[in-house]
Amino acid sequence: MKIAITSDGRDLSSSVDDRFGRAKGFIIYDLDSEEFDFIENSQGLDSIQGAGIQAVKTVINSGIKSLITGNVGTKAYSALAAADIDVFTGVKGTVKDAIGKYQSGILKKTSGDNLEGHGQS
Repeated sequence: MKIAITSDGRDLSSSVDDRFGRAKGFIIYDLDSEEFDFIENSQGLDSIQGAGIQAVKTVINSGIKSLITGNVGTKAYSALAAADIDVFTGVKGTVKDAIGKYQSGILKKTSGDNLEGHGQS
């Protein structure tokens, strides 16, 4: 099973990016093989608006089942939920720590967005 973690860098020692739609990129981690890839979020970073929806398309296309991030906006959360992707927000620390917390069951699934306002995805 694959999960995505918003990341400010290209490896597991990078910090979890607290933004979803405007994250630098996503670590796509395969829990079975323990291998990962980094996907840049250039479309989200360059968007004037709709960054969250562009980011949703990016992570859905990578085949993930869960997303770990700091924050997610309303439209992005709704699109992720519609795609049956579990979302975990409020996560800080390194990507490696976030993966460990996910595997240990420490992270709790989010039941909605945690940001309000336009452009905060």
